[in-house]
Amino acid sequence: MTKRPLCFLCFLMVLGLGIMNFAGIPLLGGNPLPVTVQDWIEAHPGSVICGEVEQYENTEFSQSVYLKKTYLIYQSRKFSIENVRVFLKKEEDLKPGMKILVKGTLKRVEEPSNPGGFDSQHYYACRHIYYFMKKAVVRKKTESYSGYRQQLFKVKEKCRQILTESAGEDAPLFCAMVLGDKQDLDPEMRMRYQLAGIVHILAISGLHISILGMGLYNLLKKIGLGIWPAGIFSLGVMLQYGIMTGGSVSTMRAVIMFLIAMGARITGRIYDMMTALSVTAMMILLESPAYLLDSGFLLSFGCVLGIGVAAEKICALAGAEKKWTKALVSSIALQLVTLPVMLKFFGEVSLAGFFLNLLVLPSVGFVLMGGMAALLLGIFSISAAKLVILPARGLLLFYEYLCSLAGKLRWSTWIGGEPEIWQILVYYVFLITVLFMGQYIKEPMRREQEAGMKSELSSRDKRIPGKIQRKLRTVRAAAGALMITGILILGFHPAGDLKVTCLDVGQGDGILVETPDNHHFLIDGGSSSQSDLGRYCLLPALKSQGISYLDGLFISHTDKDHISGAKELLEYMGNGLTTIRAGYLVLPSWAEKPEAWEELSDAAQKAGIKIVTGKKGDELHCGLVSFSILWPEKNATGKDVNEEAMVMELSFGEFQMLFTGDIGADTEKKLLASGILKDVDCLKVGHHGSRYSTTEAFLEKIKPELAIISCSSTNTYGHPSPETVERLEAAGSQVEYTMKNGAITVETDGKKLKIYRFRRD
Repeated sequence: MTKRPLCFLCFLMVLGLGIMNFAGIPLLGGNPLPVTVQDWIEAHPGSVICGEVEQYENTEFSQSVYLKKTYLIYQSRKFSIENVRVFLKKEEDLKPGMKILVKGTLKRVEEPSNPGGFDSQHYYACRHIYYFMKKAVVRKKTESYSGYRQQLFKVKEKCRQILTESAGEDAPLFCAMVLGDKQDLDPEMRMRYQLAGIVHILAISGLHISILGMGLYNLLKKIGLGIWPAGIFSLGVMLQYGIMTGGSVSTMRAVIMFLIAMGARITGRIYDMMTALSVTAMMILLESPAYLLDSGFLLSFGCVLGIGVAAEKICALAGAEKKWTKALVSSIALQLVTLPVMLKFFGEVSLAGFFLNLLVLPSVGFVLMGGMAALLLGIFSISAAKLVILPARGLLLFYEYLCSLAGKLRWSTWIGGEPEIWQILVYYVFLITVLFMGQYIKEPMRREQEAGMKSELSSRDKRIPGKIQRKLRTVRAAAGALMITGILILGFHPAGDLKVTCLDVGQGDGILVETPDNHHFLIDGGSSSQSDLGRYCLLPALKSQGISYLDGLFISHTDKDHISGAKELLEYMGNGLTTIRAGYLVLPSWAEKPEAWEELSDAAQKAGIKIVTGKKGDELHCGLVSFSILWPEKNATGKDVNEEAMVMELSFGEFQMLFTGDIGADTEKKLLASGILKDVDCLKVGHHGSRYSTTEAFLEKIKPELAIISCSSTNTYGHPSPETVERLEAAGSQVEYTMKNGAITVETDGKKLKIYRFRRD
């Protein structure tokens, strides 16, 4: 640290920010605006704001505008609310730098409501955005704008047009890699790249900046420019390139480090990577401290630390000397450094990426240069651009083949789940210890090289005294044991209690059951208010809990709000887009099967999942937990999917929980008449709290201590009905709502009951 004072200063800064965050000072998240302003916005969501257009984009349903230096206007007074993302009702002719007056509904950026959910609130806090404005209308706008930024926007649009015309169906991939524009990137393609562990090549990073920046610098020097002109021109171009491509945190890190490296080259100074990395981190954190807990920041800087610090020491430990072994071990070192971050934010890490990156990374430069060459030639001739980009398209086809291959392998990812902070700290203590061991081994090797011993390791080992050889072997064995222990601690999830989590799926149902003996079940999984539920809710929830196998997927009935996400999940399994697998799909036993029933069955068969039907009297025993199916009857037709939905009772010790799907009063009467209902501890309230379900007689019989209602706060059905809530409270039930507190988790040892709300009121 004494040799690198800026590194020590960066460490103190990070430590200080961590302490302030622990003390509750909202620098790394939360809302830094004055409480009076926050309270006023909450009381008056319909507001008028004024701000400067930073950028804009057209989404599927509206035009999205990012405003900076934004003020809330109330009774001729102005309150600064920093940056705001505005969703306009209709498209407007806007340009960067324009100042606009907008009226709409201000709403706080929402925090995640489910395990593993994307933290939009923190993501936007890094960009100083704390509020969205919905249903906005532009009242006034200035004529003046930023000519420079508008020109950059036009250049980017022209580049996108050239790539679209020259690259055909591969254009979205080239736009992502060359322009940092993922707007048109197929979500399933992104999932394939992520599964294969090569999704990082789709983001502007140090690899891209170094290839393009150093390529430009070397080209300018070859054509006769000196170090100063070539360096300054390259600096200017890469700075504009970073701004044009969106300025993501990985781009900012790469551009700043490139500027420092090029500045050192121009001035004849020595470039120190660790010092440059520290300066870059401090610059980014000074602008927005919230980046310290951002996945992009941590992964971007973690990768550089893995390559620059860990790789050499891990290679020494592994005895890697050949070029290919060094490349493989360096890839593993990078993964070891970023492993806790990957698990914390995504719940899984790609194992296939260890090997696929050895094939992909050496050729990424050709793809980038092919895209850049197409952009340059496309200005004059699209035909020439199509020709020059063909080899790069061929490489993308090869990448797609590798991704498809990874999707077929069950072991291609490790779903370790989201670790606790103590697990992360213990892991990094072990990793740092291992790196010190690597430094210990590296020293005798360095001394040998200085002494002129340049033979192969096998023959060199013969010249090393046996005592030293034994010591080296002991150190390597201890390092391996420490690393394995650290990884096991990181993926450790203690079992023991039954956990039932009612996910916040909006207007719908999705219930995850985790048994004490490590069996997992999903009951329904659908929503009529949230699209892509499988990708954005169910998959992240399963991964965050470290669940790679579902023993069973129960479907109560086939309405969209109970099956949309479950169907997606089955399709992902069948198409090799996830390594999560399932054993059984349990569908209601109906004589007349609707189209949705058949579609679920087909998707399950494609995924290699066994299909069984459930009816009254069927039971499933799984260790200490059992499921009893109380409905539908054996002769159910399936014409009324709500009233003939599958009703189940879960039992564990003295604990019982009832799942009623969307049944109404008619089915409740039949269940009462059958005499199979009994006192339960927890009720998953039927039909999202509809007034036509959960009757007084039904509640009098089952007497639930806890009732959970799953619905959307913006639904148009009036759920939950005030009458239903009154009946539940009159029956002595504690009522919990996913729309208020996000996912609701019930945990029990078979006797005592604990309730966890994912977020507070």
